[in-house]
Amino acid sequence: MEDEVDRLVAAWRRERPDLDVEPLEVLSRVSRLARHLDRARRLAFTEHGLESWEFDVLTALRRAGTPYQLSPGQLLTQTLVTSGTMTNRIDRLTKKNLVERLPDPSDRRGVLVRLTDEGRDRADQALAGLLAQERAILGELTHAQRSELAGLLRQLTAPFDNIPG
Repeated sequence: MEDEVDRLVAAWRRERPDLDVEPLEVLSRVSRLARHLDRARRLAFTEHGLESWEFDVLTALRRAGTPYQLSPGQLLTQTLVTSGTMTNRIDRLTKKNLVERLPDPSDRRGVLVRLTDEGRDRADQALAGLLAQERAILGELTHAQRSELAGLLRQLTAPFDNIPG
């Protein structure tokens, strides 16, 4: 089975035989797959009235476990955005009744962000929709192939995930 990347690589090998274009065979496919995943994510979130950034914040809180709350700093770490961006996101999610701000009992000046029942339900529904989309994308692969691919991708991504700061 040939795909668009095979055609792209063949063209570069013909036009630039002096270059090793082998990285394109993997990374162009990863890039194309990322675009397809982004579309699937947007579809799954839209079906549940959420934007991608809303899903990211809500599911960070959901993964925290009962009582589904984190400090804004913990949310920053998990969602990789600036403090100003996170403040804006918390404000917007609060207006939609998906999260609430509570005083932090361990820090009089601090706050905690807690998932509301509606926020938890929306996060759970959107996650189920996302997983259905992702299962469809992976449907051509066996369980063993999915496990192998996950391991190989982990080797590539781990160094980026473990960079300090």
